[in-house]
Amino acid sequence: LHLVALNFPLSGDMRADFQCFQQAQLAGLTSTYRAFLSSHLQDLATVVRKTDRQYFPIVNLQGETLFSNWESIFDGNGGQFNIHVPIYSFDGKNVMTDSSWPQKVIWHGSTANGNRLISNYCEAWHTADKGAMGQASPLNTGKLLDQKLYSCNNQFIVLCIENSFVSDPQG
Repeated sequence: LHLVALNFPLSGDMRADFQCFQQAQLAGLTSTYRAFLSSHLQDLATVVRKTDRQYFPIVNLQGETLFSNWESIFDGNGGQFNIHVPIYSFDGKNVMTDSSWPQKVIWHGSTANGNRLISNYCEAWHTADKGAMGQASPLNTGKLLDQKLYSCNNQFIVLCIENSFVSDPQG
């Protein structure tokens, strides 16, 4: 399952699932992508289809492994990953090094176990108000789910996850 960043940073007021869907389509990717965010409807840990959480590695756009499987992100260690494996955007840029993302922080709105933090997800990702707070993770920590609070007016990286495995019809 591919973990890919949106092509530009977003504040806490976003239509992230739609952006993930749209940018994946524009990049020629045929499977469904959902935002790597807890929402008012769903905890982050349940975004990937239950049958696919255990058996497929989580990889970047180049197929390099970030996590052994979806469940391993939510083992309570904050989604520890190898910072030398790049995370790419749908247009192929490395979010860790590209200047399009001046702040190397990702929004997630979750606990380290992937449960939604209702008081810390920018009012269900509907506000960029400076007074509202969102849970996010600086990527230099090597964790996708580090527990840091930021004002929702910040523009951070938003990740998208392929939420179910679809085999390649050409393969």
